[in-house]
Amino acid sequence: MIVRQLGLQEYSVTFDRMKAFNEQRDKNTADEIWILEHKPVFTQGQAGKEEYILLPGDIPVIKSDRGGHVTYHGPGQITAYILIDLKRLKIGVRDLVTLIEQALVKTLAHWQVSAAPRREAPGVYIDNGDKIASLGLRIRKGCSYHGLNFNVAMDMSPWQRINPCGLSIPMTQLADLVEKPPGIDQVSAVLAANLCAGLGYNDYEII
Repeated sequence: MIVRQLGLQEYSVTFDRMKAFNEQRDKNTADEIWILEHKPVFTQGQAGKEEYILLPGDIPVIKSDRGGHVTYHGPGQITAYILIDLKRLKIGVRDLVTLIEQALVKTLAHWQVSAAPRREAPGVYIDNGDKIASLGLRIRKGCSYHGLNFNVAMDMSPWQRINPCGLSIPMTQLADLVEKPPGIDQVSAVLAANLCAGLGYNDYEII
């Protein structure tokens, strides 16, 4: 397993890189997790409806081939792209979703924030029902790409311009739930460790 820390990236560039990685990989290609932040952008998943994009304003809207509806990406939010061979790990899509959700739950618990997934609406929600993390995946040739978005310490106002995931559920972030908000690099490290452990990788290389 390779964990790549990519910093702040344009969505469209990373999207193209993900698709290329998935197309070019073979049975010997190492699985990877890409940890990054995106410049402000709304992305519309395959199930997305135009009416869920309310007032995008100056933030671009990009159509994506992941599952789900519209979501927002921006600085201060961790995006983790999960590029793994499901066949090699002998897991199904539902297993992968559960692994990602549990990694997020464990990461939040590290900062004493109680949260849980919802089977009918993938993602992770704190106890009052607000959503703190979203999931969207694509499986092609038995391998996954796309992944998760985890709100850590970001400008939350752009969420008001959309109906996130079509659910009309308030969004929240880690910085608003703890007395001393951790840095995004610290949260990324804990999340990466939990994702790798959930996938069965006790050893991984960070680049």
